Amino acid sequence: MGLAALALLTAEAAAYSKKVENACRGDYNTHCPGYKEGSAALRSCITLAGKRGNLSKRCFDALVDAGMVPRKYLKKK
Repeated sequence: MGLAALALLTAEAAAYSKKVENACRGDYNTHCPGYKEGSAALRSCITLAGKRGNLSKRCFDALVDAGMVPRKYLKKK
């Protein structure tokens, strides 16, 4: 049962990653251009940009949905 749960979590994480990757492509180029796509460093950079409120709404929403950034970091405009 543990392995099945791990496999399910891995599949869900991959799906979230693809959703975040697609939603945040422009933000990657704007805020984290020096990082390799798919790298842990890029994920850290884009998460930090999200916490600072510097991301597009589309990217921010994808990060929130993936559980990578709390909604409280959304800047009120």
